[in-house]
Amino acid sequence: MQGDNQALLSVRNLRIEFPNRRGTLVAVDDISFDIAPGEILGVVGESGAGKSLTGAAIIGLIEPPGRIAQGEIFLEGQRIDHLPYEEIRKIRGRQIGAIFQDPLTSLNPLYSVSRQLIETIQTHLPLNEREARARALELLDEVGIPGAAERIDHYPHQFSGGMRQRVVIALALCAEPRLIIADEPTTALDVSIQAQIISLLKGLCKEHGTAVMLVTHDMGVIAEAADRVAVMYSGRIAEIGPVQEVVRAAKHPYTHGLMGSIPHIGHHVDQLTQIEGSMPRLQEIPSGCPFNPRCEEASDRCRVERPNLQGVEQSEVACHLFDAQRVEARAGE
Repeated sequence: MQGDNQALLSVRNLRIEFPNRRGTLVAVDDISFDIAPGEILGVVGESGAGKSLTGAAIIGLIEPPGRIAQGEIFLEGQRIDHLPYEEIRKIRGRQIGAIFQDPLTSLNPLYSVSRQLIETIQTHLPLNEREARARALELLDEVGIPGAAERIDHYPHQFSGGMRQRVVIALALCAEPRLIIADEPTTALDVSIQAQIISLLKGLCKEHGTAVMLVTHDMGVIAEAADRVAVMYSGRIAEIGPVQEVVRAAKHPYTHGLMGSIPHIGHHVDQLTQIEGSMPRLQEIPSGCPFNPRCEEASDRCRVERPNLQGVEQSEVACHLFDAQRVEARAGE
């Protein structure tokens, strides 16, 4: 199957497995989604839902024994999931940028920021050192580093956490990538810096047509930054749709619980919604819908039959509740 013509990134039926002595653990189970140019897709869910692993698969960074067991990943129509290491490495720097949670894992503490930016630029673009330095300065200005000309030769430890994350974003933008995988890029930052980083990512999408996959567990960040949101649970997509529709009118019982657990300014409630229990470990995922042991609306069917994503209004939802509603609607016609 070819990737969607309008999608910059197209993921089709992706399955990621971890073989071990007792069998095979399925960490990401048959997920599909697209991201259009200039769009931010938020991917949200609890720890262990498969969010970061999906991002790692796209940029070719799954650690063995983990492997892509099934599915296809297309970038601008080109399939990239089966490429040799050297080929995906070139794409990773040139066409796909990555921003991780801890900027210190992306920056070498022994090298100045200028050296790291210039080396990355020259690896991917045909520029001499003077041109590459000028490009590095432009990038530091673009990501909002004050006094970039004075600070470009500083080392990572001389920057605050928020400024280091801006440097990492500049590093991710060096080769003008078409796609950015941002894995918890604001988690370690205080709220005011979070807002600045979100604003920066949105600006990049608007100005450069860059697509962003924004991985986070923070629905506040998703509501502020994303155009669409995919809610993951136990390696599957439970619900995907426009962010305003998912936030205001969540359809899947899990998404509904997530939304109910967020406090809202101006709305007084004695107690926030709580989803009982916890997400199952990979070796303990139940048959049927993986959310069924925690779901107050689960039926016998939910315990034996896995629900597939189906269109409900502008969203897609993997829940048998909507099959029943469709049957009732047809009966009433």
